[in-house]
Amino acid sequence: MSNIIFGPIHSRRFGKSLGVDLSPGKKQCNFDCLYCELDPAKTMDAYDDVVSVEEIATAVKNALAEYKDIDFITLTANGEPTLYPHLSELIDEINTFKGTTKTLILTNAATIDDEKTQEALLKLDEVKLSLDCATQKCLKKLDRSHSGIDVENIKAGMLDFKSKYTGPLVIEILIVKTLNDSKDEIAKLNEFLLQLQPTRIDIGTIDRPPAFDVKPVSFKELLDVSHLFDSTLPIYIASRKKADISASRYSNEEILETLSKRPLTQEDIEALFDEESQKRWKQLLEEEKIKRVSTNGVIFYKKV
Repeated sequence: MSNIIFGPIHSRRFGKSLGVDLSPGKKQCNFDCLYCELDPAKTMDAYDDVVSVEEIATAVKNALAEYKDIDFITLTANGEPTLYPHLSELIDEINTFKGTTKTLILTNAATIDDEKTQEALLKLDEVKLSLDCATQKCLKKLDRSHSGIDVENIKAGMLDFKSKYTGPLVIEILIVKTLNDSKDEIAKLNEFLLQLQPTRIDIGTIDRPPAFDVKPVSFKELLDVSHLFDSTLPIYIASRKKADISASRYSNEEILETLSKRPLTQEDIEALFDEESQKRWKQLLEEEKIKRVSTNGVIFYKKV
């Protein structure tokens, strides 16, 4: 089944990534997120359409033979990859032939409190968990979770997993206008993330047509949201929606003030600072008033 494999995709954060769809036939998910680009579907807690480990492993092997310089094999799904019943066995199989290529999973984390899920994920080189909401009300409204999924169990599961996992743990938060961008919701997320201390936190917004009529926030709003998190948290603004902001003029003091609130990437700087301000930023870098730090493959600039 050729639609198991998609890509390779070039990603700023994960290099050249080969996508592996564990549910190529249809959407099978325990969430039905308002912002999902797939058509709405009834939530489920187990796959009823299962592709064999052998079929998926063969597809991955063939793709690796075709594309020689893959950085990541990314396990994902038309839905939720941790619901795939043979996940642990599949990862064991991929680990026998992947060589130096790294393995990654993109999961909504709804089953992270399950021991079997944790056992499987511990075998991966990198894990990316979604966390759009830190309250049950938001989880039901935005992520429209399957019955029985509790946000407190997700948070407890994340903390438990983090205590065992030695690889990079990335958290992804998708901000949707009026649904999870309030100060109160961000404060709850911030409180939890300070406990969790992930390797990196990617915050983004809707950049593909969603299934429902929900709206993205602007890059400026994302930046404002990022300032609501504790400045010690490694937040990366991962949205493509940067064209909706016009670059502004910043003085040296304003550049340093901005970078003291939140470290920025080269892309953020290009979106925010006009040409003159970018020259000032480079000068401040040369004067070592700004430093360059790398967090899990992403270069940030922060005030010294």
